[in-house]
Amino acid sequence: MSVKKRLALGAVMGATILLAACSSTPVAPPMAAKVATPATTLPAAANKPTVPVAVAATPLSPYLDPLNPLYKERSVYFDFDQAAVKPNAAPLMELHGRFLATHPAVSIKIQGNTDELGGTEYNLALGQKRAEAVLKTLKIYGVKDSQMEAVSFGEEKPKAMGHEETAYAQNRRADLAYPVK
Repeated sequence: MSVKKRLALGAVMGATILLAACSSTPVAPPMAAKVATPATTLPAAANKPTVPVAVAATPLSPYLDPLNPLYKERSVYFDFDQAAVKPNAAPLMELHGRFLATHPAVSIKIQGNTDELGGTEYNLALGQKRAEAVLKTLKIYGVKDSQMEAVSFGEEKPKAMGHEETAYAQNRRADLAYPVK
């Protein structure tokens, strides 16, 4: 082989090794010819195939799972200047009530909210009445008092910004706040 060919072959091999060393994927070393060795020289574990180990995922609590209705639907809406739970909220109340009754270790805060109409003190009182109305409804499904706390935010935590009826309607609500863990 000529000197030029040997230099070219050496350069190509060197570049290949250099690129393989910089590669993000591991390069397997070439397989060496197997040499018969006595069984006493290999550890017993080396002869056994490796078995993948399954790792169990910890399931999310339903109220933390973004695909679960307990996570998605947490607001009970009220009419203007009212604190009575509307009949159309019954399925939502039943869903949360049955879950909480069967999971006594889970506790929630029921946060009463209002629109910006009315004075601050009036809205705080109305928000508290709304939170307590939801609390009483959840008790029908067997939720214990020790699992619930009714608080009022009045007009301080609007869901929708704006000064029109559609925004006001979204702010007249009580939210069921579950623990974050």
